[in-house]
Amino acid sequence: MFNFLSEELIIEVATKRFEYTFESMWQALKEYLRVEGIDCPTPLKCFKEIFKIGMIEENQESVFIDMIEKRNQMVHIYDLKRAQEIYEFIKTDAVFSAIQTVYNKLKDI
Repeated sequence: MFNFLSEELIIEVATKRFEYTFESMWQALKEYLRVEGIDCPTPLKCFKEIFKIGMIEENQESVFIDMIEKRNQMVHIYDLKRAQEIYEFIKTDAVFSAIQTVYNKLKDI
C-alpha cells in the first residue's frame, strides 16, 4: 500500500498513534470517573474502576491490561524487534475492538 515507506517508519508512526490514542482514552475515562466521584490517578486504576462499574466487559479486561503494559514498554524500545512485537499487538482486532468499545460507551453518555 505505501511501498515508499520503510517498515521502521510505519512501525514508529503506528506505535506513536497508539500511544496518543491510549493516553486520550484513559484520560477521558479518568475524567468520567472523576465526575462520578471516583479518583483514579493511573491508567491501571482507571481501567479497574471501569471494569467494576461494568462499562467494559470482562472478556476485554486482559486486552486493556496488555495495552497498559505495551504502552509502558514503548518508552524503553531501543530495537526494531521489540517495536515490531508491540506493532503486531496494537494492530490486532482485539485492540481495535477494545478501543472502539470505550469510544462507543463514552459517546453514549
